[in-house]
Amino acid sequence: MTAAISHFIQPLDVLFLRGNRLFGAAGSYGEALVPPWPSLAAGSLRSALLAREGVDLGEFARGHAPHPELGTPADPGSFTVEAFQLAREHEERIEPLYPLPADLSAQVPNDEDEQTREGSDAPPLELRRSLPAAPAAGLENSHPLPYVPVLPETRRGKPVTGLWLTGRGLADWLAGNLPQPDELLGTAQIWAPDPRIGIALNPATRSAEDAHLFTAQAVAMREGTGFVSRVRGATLPESLALRLGGDGRAASAQQCAVDWPEPDLEAIARSGRARILLTTPGLFAHGWLPTGTAAPADDSASRGAAFSLHGVEGRIVAAAVPRAEVISGWDLASNRPKPARQAVPAGAVYWLELAPGTTADALQRLATEGLWPAHCDEEDATRRAEGFNRCLLATWPETA
Repeated sequence: MTAAISHFIQPLDVLFLRGNRLFGAAGSYGEALVPPWPSLAAGSLRSALLAREGVDLGEFARGHAPHPELGTPADPGSFTVEAFQLAREHEERIEPLYPLPADLSAQVPNDEDEQTREGSDAPPLELRRSLPAAPAAGLENSHPLPYVPVLPETRRGKPVTGLWLTGRGLADWLAGNLPQPDELLGTAQIWAPDPRIGIALNPATRSAEDAHLFTAQAVAMREGTGFVSRVRGATLPESLALRLGGDGRAASAQQCAVDWPEPDLEAIARSGRARILLTTPGLFAHGWLPTGTAAPADDSASRGAAFSLHGVEGRIVAAAVPRAEVISGWDLASNRPKPARQAVPAGAVYWLELAPGTTADALQRLATEGLWPAHCDEEDATRRAEGFNRCLLATWPETA
């Protein structure tokens, strides 16, 4: 297996990171999607590599010019995006930034003394962690798993959103520790919205349409921030010039050293249980349940959902899953939209009780292969190469 290669991707202009929502009609507003899907990195890196090697892009799109590592549009070859995250330059290295895991809640205590806040840049934050617990006896519910995530609170607080966890903070979370508030970054520290006014054009006359102004939200990354990718199965040069997002805005990709958070798989195997964290959106056959999980059975509510994938077996007994999103995109090779699919957002957490005898090697294979079956159909093979369904394994902590 070839070594994974990491690149720090820095935009040289504002970016148009478009999601699924249509815009362009009179008065419409096109909101940016941050962070973008990992398919953004896959498409940009593959296109840059093909252009650099002088491949006829038209012949490649038609499947007539297979690449030894990129394959064809229908069969992506060995190229796989293993990670794609927001990132920043920190202490002469590149540090990835992650959405908060769904079992963490950042809060400002309700009883915080207003005088304590006076003169401070921001109110003090507390991070609190949910733990799986069985519903109270006699409490009827429709939850299909035996445990539900419960957030213990000794005092009430107001949830704070728009926060990102540093690589160091995620390393703490993977080890079963509670990250510190100084390991959080606000959205405004990473990027800022930059609305742009556009006007619809008449394709026949190539002139502006009357009364057809619209707004598209561009993204301006802060200095020292960008994205970081990790690719396996392809030989990428140290530096690349990329076209990124809508309108192909310029960006640079530079090979770099990255402090990727890594779990202690030996300790997880010894403990006999784990948490699974989605680091990119998940496309699963059973909706919110990850690949490898059997459809909920009659005994799922008492025993958990059976899980078996890449040599790891066990039962999923609890889950913290944010509201589903929809993944689509544009297929340049076929010049048509990609199928829209419901996805589990990055940050979802699953609690997994491992079967006896589970080894660290099996856990490593699961983390490397991602939440994909051993054999994928054409659509899933494409999405796999684009970096969806990536995950990390973490220690299951005993206390909040």
